[in-house]
Amino acid sequence: MAKGRLLIIGGKEDKNGNDSEMEEKNKDFSPNEILKLLTASKDDRIEVITIASSEPESIRETYTKTFIEIGYTNFDFLDLCDDQLHTDYQFKRVSAAKTVFFTGGDQRRIYEKLKDSALKYLLKEKYTNEKDFTIAGTSAGAMCIPEIIIMEAVNGEAMLEHDIELNSGLGFINNCIIDTHFVHRARFGRLAHAVILHQHCWGIGLGEDTALLIEEGYKATCHGSGMVWLLNAENIGQTNIDTVKKGSPIYAENLKVHILTDNCMFDFNEKIFKGAE
Repeated sequence: MAKGRLLIIGGKEDKNGNDSEMEEKNKDFSPNEILKLLTASKDDRIEVITIASSEPESIRETYTKTFIEIGYTNFDFLDLCDDQLHTDYQFKRVSAAKTVFFTGGDQRRIYEKLKDSALKYLLKEKYTNEKDFTIAGTSAGAMCIPEIIIMEAVNGEAMLEHDIELNSGLGFINNCIIDTHFVHRARFGRLAHAVILHQHCWGIGLGEDTALLIEEGYKATCHGSGMVWLLNAENIGQTNIDTVKKGSPIYAENLKVHILTDNCMFDFNEKIFKGAE
C-alpha cells in the first residue's frame, strides 16, 4: 500500500480565477481549489516538472503567479533537459520535495525522458514509502501517471481497430488508464477503446478543472467544478475486440460507467461508490 498521494487533474485547472464561465454557472466553483491540494502545508517544497511542454517559460510564469496567490512559499521549476536528467543537483531537489507536479503538454515527451531514468525510480520509492508525498499531474502530466498511457488516438464517430496507440507509463498506479480534457474534447470513445483492450483497468476520464485525489493507492475523492467518469469493462459481454479487422468498428456490451462530481468518492479495491453528502 502506497503511503503517498496521487493528484490527477483533467487540465485547465483554475489558475487566478481564469474560469469565469464556470464561476458564473456552478455555485460550488472555488478559485484555485485543485492547486490548493498540492501540499498540506504552504511551506512544503513543490518541484514543478515542465518537460511535457514546448513552452516551459510560459508555464513557469503562469504557475508562479498562481502559487504566490495561493500562498506557497517554497517552489521551483525543473525542465529536465537531457543533460540534467542524471545530475546529482536535480536528484537532490526531487529527493527534498514534498510534491512533484507534472504540467501539461505532450505525454510522449514525459514518457521518452523519464522511462528509464533514475528519477522515475526515486519518485516511485518516495511515493511508496513517504507519508503524504504527492505526485500530481495535469493534462498530459496526469495521463503519464499509470502503467498504461494513451499516446495517440482518433476521436472519430466509431472506435476503429488500430486507431489508438498505448504505451507504458510511469507506473505509479497499475489498475487504471487516464484521459484528460475528457468532456470538452469528447474523448469517451478513445478511453472506452483503451479499457476494452485492457479489461483489468479502470478508465478515468477527467473533466477540465476537475481532479481525483487518490490516497493509499485506491481511495479516490473527486474535487473541482466538473466531472470524472469511471469506465469499467470487466464484465462486458459481447465484443469483437479480439477478432475485428483493421479499420472496422469495435462494439461492446455492458460497459459500466460511474460519474463523480465534487466530494464524491470511489474505492478502487472494493469497487464502492459514495456520493457527495
